[in-house]
Amino acid sequence: MTTSGSSTPDLKSAQKSKSKKDYSIYFQPPSLKEAKKRGKEEVTVHYNFSIPEDMEGIGRGKRYLVRTYGCQMNEHDSETISGILEQMGYAPAKDETEADIILFNTCAIRENAEDKVFGELGHMKRMKYNNPNLILGVCGCMSQEESVVNKILKSYQHVDLIFGTHNIHRLPHLLRDALFSKEMVVEVWSKEGDIIENMPKLREGSIKAWVNIMYGCDKFCTYCIVPYTRGKERSRRPDDVIAEVRELARQGFKEITLLGQNVNAYGKDFEDITYGFGDLLDDLRKIDIPRIRFTTSHPRDFDDHLIEVLAKGGNLVEQIHLPVQSGSTEVLKKMARKYSREHYLELVRKIKAAIPHAALTTDIIVGFPGETEEQFEETLSLVEEVGYDSAYTFIYSPREGTPAAVMEDNVPHEVKKQRLQRLMDLQNRISLEKNLALQGEVVELLVEGESKTNPDVLSGRTRTGKLVHFAGDKSLIGQFVHVRITEAKTWTLHGEIVTKVGV
Repeated sequence: MTTSGSSTPDLKSAQKSKSKKDYSIYFQPPSLKEAKKRGKEEVTVHYNFSIPEDMEGIGRGKRYLVRTYGCQMNEHDSETISGILEQMGYAPAKDETEADIILFNTCAIRENAEDKVFGELGHMKRMKYNNPNLILGVCGCMSQEESVVNKILKSYQHVDLIFGTHNIHRLPHLLRDALFSKEMVVEVWSKEGDIIENMPKLREGSIKAWVNIMYGCDKFCTYCIVPYTRGKERSRRPDDVIAEVRELARQGFKEITLLGQNVNAYGKDFEDITYGFGDLLDDLRKIDIPRIRFTTSHPRDFDDHLIEVLAKGGNLVEQIHLPVQSGSTEVLKKMARKYSREHYLELVRKIKAAIPHAALTTDIIVGFPGETEEQFEETLSLVEEVGYDSAYTFIYSPREGTPAAVMEDNVPHEVKKQRLQRLMDLQNRISLEKNLALQGEVVELLVEGESKTNPDVLSGRTRTGKLVHFAGDKSLIGQFVHVRITEAKTWTLHGEIVTKVGV
């Protein structure tokens, strides 16, 4: 790894001299061949994270802004980034105009996410010109792509700092170089990093929290850039996860969501113990925290033991996100999902038999290269058969460096848009039917806050993740209440509070 830059005692003059930047980079492009060779390198767990002495308090009187794009993992990474910055003395900025540091924590899943970031970086150029002391940085999954880094180096030279997903713990060191150097600081590790415990986190609110249980993905679906941007699968030690959840319970959090690119693969990289995701959930369900969720699952690793543990219920809620991506076995094979339509439907049957009230949600891609009308109709029939409560649906977006990006794509864009609309129409009908079935029922809600559209209305979620609006006193925020559903819409429910209130 190489970090460019040399320190100087005169921060102000160093900042103003950044009119033309030099840089040095440690970076390797995504390679399917090289990435699949990984797995033999030892991953070390470090417990001694600390802020370097010369960076302690350097942010006192200054403010930071982190803009986050993408998934819950990115959101959680931003909590860590914010926690590190606050340990260095920085305070959060209300907006970009009062920020001394602006970091873009980026997503690489779809092209439009990258386009948004580049658009924002373009808007930052004038702000950087007017305020040369502003530190502007790009981190997250986009930073792990060679083409992205090259584009920033060529067209966005007002950026001061680029780092990736594996070296967030290096932020104090990289920021020091960005503050005192004439050069653009670029540190991107192609090899996934070790596991760094005890990094500070600035969690949003005190009701719900995310907990990483593992990092990376080894599935190599042909359309997905994540195995390259997030690296190989590395599981946190069970004792570390359990200790974090216990501490969150002690702090009064009511719900946690366990995070991983593929949580079902948790523990498969352990060499000294036999301990999987089902074992972890079985231990966590004994902790006094009311609700535990997880995301995301891969059908290939969703085993019978996991189903058995989830069926025990308690604080393990009945919501399961189970991405299918396509209902066609032929398309699934081209995607390298390594399961068939029949295998997926059998898994759904097992889950529903063990957990009758389970709410299933999913991800679906339409317009994958070569998808025929018949194959798309197989997706529609699978959606009908499973009866998802909701689905995240997308038109296929090619990602440079993945095998699917070089596949022949003979599906016209207009056809892809039509297919997406047909899929959304079907799912909307099913979602509404599911919600209508709840009218008159009494459900348990965790009250999360005021409605985004009406401050006089509160909103909360059921155990199955459904959003419910109801009139109630703001003192109920953070509490459990029971609400009778009075009106059902496609995406939301409305209700009225009943007398029974839980803590």
